[in-house]
Amino acid sequence: MTARLYCFGESGNAYKAALTMTLSSYAWEPVWVDFFHGETRTDGFRALNPMGEVPVLVDGDLTLTQSSVIQLHVAERTGRFQGETEEERREVLRWLFWDVSKGSGQFGALRFMMNFLPEDRRSPDVIAWALARAAGSLDVLEAHLDRRDWLVGNGPTLADFACCSYLYYPEPFTFRRPERPAISRWLDRIAALPGWAHPYDLMPGSPADRG
Repeated sequence: MTARLYCFGESGNAYKAALTMTLSSYAWEPVWVDFFHGETRTDGFRALNPMGEVPVLVDGDLTLTQSSVIQLHVAERTGRFQGETEEERREVLRWLFWDVSKGSGQFGALRFMMNFLPEDRRSPDVIAWALARAAGSLDVLEAHLDRRDWLVGNGPTLADFACCSYLYYPEPFTFRRPERPAISRWLDRIAALPGWAHPYDLMPGSPADRG
């Protein structure tokens, strides 16, 4: 049975799940969620996920929310991208938790404020504060990747697919690849994996569609 991922192209959190399933050869299909017209706030969507967020994975009788949970589910089903040892598996989890609070948790909100929020609702003070926090997180990621090819071990894992998720998007939010050479090389390595696709190609919905 083909799993269904409720998602939209602009969501880096949904991209984590979509990319993990694609690179794991996990059978799935996207279900577009019209986030920018309020679909996640409707009663119908809240019946699917009371938190009102994407991604949501419906896999047979199982419904999962939160991108890291979906990633771990796919890894457990396929046996791929979990790490080779118990120590590596713990390290993968460490980076997944880091990403939620320090990576995607920073980048996604900042990107939304700078690009998708109406201009009259953008707070320069809030954006300046968020820019500093995001830059600090990018510093951590750059320093770690300056010494290795992948976040954990000798090959790609869920950690890479989580932490890269917002860094392929073209909308500005303080990340500029020429200023982060180690991150840029890492993104190229991920993009060279068989089956990789940009979030706007992997999931329906993009700013161009709304434009």
